[in-house]
Order: sequence, then C-alpha cells, then structure tokens
Amino acid sequence: MTWLADGYLWIKAFHIISVIAWMAGMLYLPRLYVYHCDVEPGSPQAETFKVMERRLLRAIINPAMGATFLFGILLILTPGIVDWGVSWPWLKAALVIAMTAVHGALSRWRRHFANDENRHSRNFYRAMNEVPTALLIAIVLVVVVKPS
Repeated sequence: MTWLADGYLWIKAFHIISVIAWMAGMLYLPRLYVYHCDVEPGSPQAETFKVMERRLLRAIINPAMGATFLFGILLILTPGIVDWGVSWPWLKAALVIAMTAVHGALSRWRRHFANDENRHSRNFYRAMNEVPTALLIAIVLVVVVKPS
C-alpha cells in the first residue's frame, strides 16, 4: 500500500474538499426546509423549493458524502496515519456516524416535502439546522486536538 502513503497529501486534500462540500449542503438544506414551511403546499414557491432541495441533495450532498467516505477510508488504510489505540479516531468515527444519521434524516424529510407531507414546524428545522454545525465543530476539534 505504498501508493496510499505516496498519495497521502492528495488524499487528505480531497477528503477536506469533500467534507467542505458535504457540510455546505448539510448547513443549507435545513435552512431551505425552514423557508419551505412558510409556503402553501402545491404553490409555485413550494414546487421551486422541492426542485432546489432535490438538486442540492442529489447533486451536491450525496456525492460529497460519498467522496468524504471514500477519501476518509483511504486515509484510514494509509499505513501509520491512524492509531486506533487512542480514543480520538473512535470519537471521530462516532461523530461521523452521527453526521451520517443527520444526512439520512434530511433525506427522509426531503421526501416528506416532495410528497407534501411535511411533519415538522419551521422551529424544528431551525433547531435541526444547528446539529450539523455542532457535529462539524466537534469533529474538527477532535481531529486537530486529538484527545487521548
């Protein structure tokens, strides 16, 4: 696996780029839901939000998450990069799983909006808009500080 070690900086760079793209979408989609709650189902505005939400999820968020996982796994497989004997990689993995669960919830809620079956208030989505931010902050702190 010397190719992984040789390409480490490239892999790391693409991982960071992927994370930024994923997070941009994860921070924006719940905000769209807040605005979508304010329009009448079936209205032209609601239909516009449906298109925006679908495109954001399918063209940016989903591919960026896939790329994040791909490059992250390559980093994990790079010899000498991750010491699983300390706690920070496990904590990061748990936080990434939580972020993935939020991604899944955002996807499910998009389907609800697409079917004019939204089940939550704008205040719910406003609160949910903060969850990816909190997870992102925690992940960055864990990766940079590397608590043992």
